[in-house]
Amino acid sequence: MKAIRISETGGPEVMKLVDVDLGKPARGEVRVRQTAIGLNYIDTYHRSGLYPVPLPSGIGLEAAGVVEEVGEGVTNLKSGDRIAYGTGPIGAYAQARNLQASRLTKIPASISDETAAGMMLKGMTVRYLLRATYKVQAGETILLHAAAGGVGQILSQWAKALGVTVIGTVGSEAKIAEAKAQGCDHVINYSTENVVARVKDITGGKGVPVVYDGVGQSTLMTSLDCLRPRGLLVSFGNASGPVKAFDLGLLAARGSLYVTRPTLMSYTSSDEDLKETADDLVNMVAAGKVKIPVNQHYALADAVKAHQDLESRKTTGTTVLLP
Repeated sequence: MKAIRISETGGPEVMKLVDVDLGKPARGEVRVRQTAIGLNYIDTYHRSGLYPVPLPSGIGLEAAGVVEEVGEGVTNLKSGDRIAYGTGPIGAYAQARNLQASRLTKIPASISDETAAGMMLKGMTVRYLLRATYKVQAGETILLHAAAGGVGQILSQWAKALGVTVIGTVGSEAKIAEAKAQGCDHVINYSTENVVARVKDITGGKGVPVVYDGVGQSTLMTSLDCLRPRGLLVSFGNASGPVKAFDLGLLAARGSLYVTRPTLMSYTSSDEDLKETADDLVNMVAAGKVKIPVNQHYALADAVKAHQDLESRKTTGTTVLLP
C-alpha cells in the first residue's frame, strides 16, 4: 500500500508518497482500509519539527475506513465495520493501517466517511474544551479565535447547541459570513477591528469567563485582556507559533487569571475517556446538532499542496485527503 512518509523535518516538500509493506494485524489489532483522511494543523507541527517525532515517520492522526481483517483477541469489531479515529497513532496518511481495536470508534450509517474522517480529532478536541477543560453553561458568553477554522466551526455549533453566546474572531471580511453561519453571534475581524474593545462592548465591560485560543503567540495578550477577573485562557494550539517566556505576573495584574495548555491526548489517554469523548461527538453529529463542513478535498498524493494551502490560510472548515 502507499503512504506518506517523512525522513526529515521541514516544509511541505519533505513529505513523500512511498510504497509500504503492511503485515497482518497483531493481537488486539484490526486491519483498516482507509477511505478518507483528516488534515489537521497539528500535522504541520509534526512535519516541521515543532512537535518532534522519531524519524523516519508517517504523518497524520485521523482517518475513517472499513475493517478488513481482525486480529486475535478482538471482540468489539468485525470485518466490514465502519470506523474512525482521531488520536493516532501517527501515520494516518496511508491507504491502509493495522490499528489497536480499542482505540477505534464505530460510525453509524448516517455519518459519511468524509465527515467521519474530518470530525474525530477536531470534534473530540471541541468536546473536551467545552465539556471538560471549562464546562460552559447556558447563558454564558465566550470568545473563540479562528472561528472560521476547522475547530472553530465545530466549537461554535456545539456551544450554540448548549445555549452559549459565541464571539468569534476571523482575519478577513470573507470569513465573517462563514463564522456567523456556523453559530457565532458576534464576529470580529481582527485585521481591522480592536478585539478587546469589541469584546468589552459586547459584554458590557465585564469580559468573558473563558477564551478558546488555538492561535498562540500572536493572540496571547488579546486573549488575556478579554477575560474577566478569574477567567480562564485555554491555549490549545500554536498556529502563529508557541507562547514562550510567559510572565506569570500578567495573570495577577489582570485579576487572578488562569491559563491552561491542554491536549486531546491527555483527555483521551484511557480507553474509557476516549469512548466517552468519541461517543458524545458521534451523538452530536448524528443528531444534526453539529455539522462538519468538509470544504476541501485533495488526493493523498497531493498532501504537499494540502499543507501549503492550510498553512497559507487558504482553507476553511475541514479538509480531507482521499487515498
